[in-house]
Amino acid sequence: MRAPATDLPIVLDRVSLRAGGTTIIDNLNMTVAPGAPTLIVGPNGAGKTSLLRLCMGLLTPSSGCISWGGRVDPRPLRRAIVFQRPAMLRRTAAANVSFALAQAGVPRRLRTRRMAELLDRVGLADVAARPARRLSGGEQQRLALARALARDPEILLLDEPTANLDPAATRSVEEIVRMAAQSGIKIVMASHDLGQVRRLAGEVMFLLRGALHECAPAPDFLDNPSTPEAASFLRGDLVI
Repeated sequence: MRAPATDLPIVLDRVSLRAGGTTIIDNLNMTVAPGAPTLIVGPNGAGKTSLLRLCMGLLTPSSGCISWGGRVDPRPLRRAIVFQRPAMLRRTAAANVSFALAQAGVPRRLRTRRMAELLDRVGLADVAARPARRLSGGEQQRLALARALARDPEILLLDEPTANLDPAATRSVEEIVRMAAQSGIKIVMASHDLGQVRRLAGEVMFLLRGALHECAPAPDFLDNPSTPEAASFLRGDLVI
């Protein structure tokens, strides 16, 4: 029998990304495998967003190689990404999810029930008929997560999804992320919030100037970092 298609593990082998004379990602080796959430931290400009885009296949490395489940074809099979400021279609919340289901190839006869399940999963069942662009920032982020989950992903890439949200909205988004991880979805998430890292992370990757300086279980990284750069970052020092 043919093995089921998979996007895991994602393996980056000596990957660099350059734009003009600037190195954004620098000779990076890493593997994203099934398991607890991986949170990517580092100062602004460290390369966190670019790394997520490389993992999604939205950017092509300047050098090195990326593989997904052993394939070098970047087309996503079962991966999805949610950006810090997701774009909303000029449709209702329900229609946004239905469109995502159609793009994922879900048969028409199944979409209505699946759409309702996804909206309920992210706590938006009561605003299904509301225009998506009239939702609050937190509601829009939850809707973006519902659209991503419509792809039935095995890996979900998140680019600081709570960066612009208040504490209540942050808690709602984190709960969705936690439930997704508990269902077996691999979470890879960039975050600027060390409290969030402590709440969600299984492992932490620390980026600085596009290079991976540390990768460790979350308690080890947070309480006993192995590099002076990571220790400075955790103290709140400006790390450049």
